[in-house]
Amino acid sequence: MPPLILTILPEPFTIHRLSPESAIPDALYRSRFFSITRSDEELSLVCESAITIPSSTQESGWRALQVQGPLDFALTGILARLATTLADADISLFALSTYDTDYLLVRESSLDEAVRALEGAGYGVVGH
Repeated sequence: MPPLILTILPEPFTIHRLSPESAIPDALYRSRFFSITRSDEELSLVCESAITIPSSTQESGWRALQVQGPLDFALTGILARLATTLADADISLFALSTYDTDYLLVRESSLDEAVRALEGAGYGVVGH
């Protein structure tokens, strides 16, 4: 398998937490990239920070790195290796997966350090 390449998405993101019975705000759909996850305990939304979402709890200042895909479902350990690389550099992450690939969100203040750690582990990073 060739080395993995990650692309840094250009915009900053915010992670929102709403009550599980909350409606999904229409504004969310204006974000170029967004994620919706509902559980019995919460509704989590990720979207561009420029989008205003009324939420009781939110964390701004995240940047997203997209693993270039599509990735075959038979591949194992990709997200684990990326997460370990960042954990070894003491960088926290918020991970998202889609059918085709994975996304790692890191705090904007840690982006340069995350890029150095990933490149040091042999991954390619573009868009920086």
